[in-house]
Amino acid sequence: MTRIPVAVYAEDPVLRTGVTHQLRPRPEVEVLDPREHERAQVSLVVVDEVDDAAASLLRRLRRSSGTRTGVVVGRFDQDALQTTIDCGVVAVVRRAEADQDRLVATAVALARGEAVLPGDLLGRLLDHVSRLQRGVLDPNGPTLSTLTTREADMLRLVSEGYDTAEIATRMSFSERTVKNVLHEVTTRLQLRNRAHAVGYVMRQGLI
Repeated sequence: MTRIPVAVYAEDPVLRTGVTHQLRPRPEVEVLDPREHERAQVSLVVVDEVDDAAASLLRRLRRSSGTRTGVVVGRFDQDALQTTIDCGVVAVVRRAEADQDRLVATAVALARGEAVLPGDLLGRLLDHVSRLQRGVLDPNGPTLSTLTTREADMLRLVSEGYDTAEIATRMSFSERTVKNVLHEVTTRLQLRNRAHAVGYVMRQGLI
């Protein structure tokens, strides 16, 4: 059996060591030294979240390597799903579920050209594709793709009477992020304020 050469990327040395330690004993895979990453057939990027730095790495891997890339991630939301799709990622594993067998199975699946997604993320992906298709069929009509999931969730909470601090707490964002997101929505849709934005998206059936 030919071992699958795997490159592990992680800014946090603890995360890199943890994943490497789980993979190294297994006969199915060969964990490469960083100096040998050009030999990799599979790349695993281990991060807390898909932030700007992680997205930059994923784009670089897509441009400069012939590997199939998976992400082992702590927190993952709809915006992260869009980013990973754009960066050509074909496997997502939550860190809480990333035991040795799951990591090896993911590497093997990637080497075979298969995609790996948790069930709930697959549902989100199918919903995302459906929204894109509706936008293509009726590009001038307002659809859910008018809003990101984060924007829709925030406006839904506004419609339920939550203030900025409460929304920030419920969605695990800073108050500044909540304000910026809501300002972006009202500006992009050319609306006057939050109440106007909520009324508009409810009339259009977007929340």
